[in-house]
Amino acid sequence: MAIKGWQYLTVDEIKASSPSSIAIGPFGSRMKSDLYTSAGVPVIRGNNLSDSHVLKGEFVYVSPETADELAGCNVFPGDLVFPHRGAIGEVGIVPADGPARFILSTSLMKLTCNRALAEPMFLFYFFRSRQGRHELLKNASTVGTPGIGQPLTSLRSIRVPVPEIPEQRAIIGVLSDLDNKIELNRQTNRTLEAITGALFKSWFVDFDPARANSNRREPRWLGPIADLFPDSFEASTRGPVPKGWQVKTIRELCSTIQYGLTTSGHVEPVGPKFLRITDIQGGWVNWGTVPHCDASPEEIEKYRLCPHDVVVARTGASTGENLYLPTVPNAVFASYLVRFQFSDPSLARMVGAYMRTQDYFEYIANCIGGSAQPNASAQVLASAHLVVPPENLVRNFAATVWPMDLKSTENDKESQVLSELRDVLLPKLIAGELRVKDAEREIAEYV
Repeated sequence: MAIKGWQYLTVDEIKASSPSSIAIGPFGSRMKSDLYTSAGVPVIRGNNLSDSHVLKGEFVYVSPETADELAGCNVFPGDLVFPHRGAIGEVGIVPADGPARFILSTSLMKLTCNRALAEPMFLFYFFRSRQGRHELLKNASTVGTPGIGQPLTSLRSIRVPVPEIPEQRAIIGVLSDLDNKIELNRQTNRTLEAITGALFKSWFVDFDPARANSNRREPRWLGPIADLFPDSFEASTRGPVPKGWQVKTIRELCSTIQYGLTTSGHVEPVGPKFLRITDIQGGWVNWGTVPHCDASPEEIEKYRLCPHDVVVARTGASTGENLYLPTVPNAVFASYLVRFQFSDPSLARMVGAYMRTQDYFEYIANCIGGSAQPNASAQVLASAHLVVPPENLVRNFAATVWPMDLKSTENDKESQVLSELRDVLLPKLIAGELRVKDAEREIAEYV
């Protein structure tokens, strides 16, 4: 049934009148890796798209001159970007608070919309809905690497519900408020992780308290804990370390090392959550976007994630990316992850902090070299060396960061609720089945 004030238009009808308002990224021969520079115009690739309107990860760059030569592939604030190969069904939007322009990678296509007809963020939310995702996927081939045979023709033909601009903005306001709160939780958790990392580095990498003790300077910021640090150093395979401390591998410290479950995820809320490499972003996971999976009782028992587990990615561009889990929902982990378990939760916390250090990431990078298909076995991931203090200091470190871990867990749980609520409201708002005022009342019950 048609909704008063709503139109149903094709993407071709709502595109801007400017040249290249719908365009595909440059052919591979025109965007080779040897064109990348250390700075310049950032290239948006598929791995920069996230589960929100925020672009993620590291960018590569091309020179302004290269970007000028590929002017039709430039994208600007408010442009939408879609993979036509690989992660088909995803969508991103160029931020207003970033660089003046980006350039598409070879696997992406773009849409610049006519803002008299459609707000970019409204279209972004449409394409994140189940209906919009279906439209992006319906012409995709799943043979080999997923791809769309005629990507621009397919994109132009998609029909989009288009309410009047004030209604679009009201819908954007409701959904972006939820997204912004989720992003705020993510940023807060990154800050908490940074504090934990700084403390770990000070105590167990730079040995600041031990150095203060050795120089007869009282480390007043520590209080009684300062007495647990030695006041002298001794030689080790990693250079001078506080006296009595040991250098050990992760393997020597953990009790269990395990590869994950091979299965597929699905969006239906049936079965345990299925944690994958792509769900781990900078030591954080939004459980609200993690899919579920089918698993037998035996598989659930074998692969169920437990509090104080540490999981590490073993393949792909994210090799070495890892996550410490102070608490965890009902979830299992995928085969491209390796689980490390420890008999002492305090030891798990310390090793989890070590795995977030530059030292560990550099160790992994050196192990996998410049491989086109990075891959690290569990043995490699577990062979890194770290300096291990006495048990009482390990437990003091864990106790000191535990309140921050709890706050991160609270943020994760809130983000999961907000994410699930957003995903319930989004298709109803986009389809006109739910009015904005009714959605706001539903949100008020949760927030």
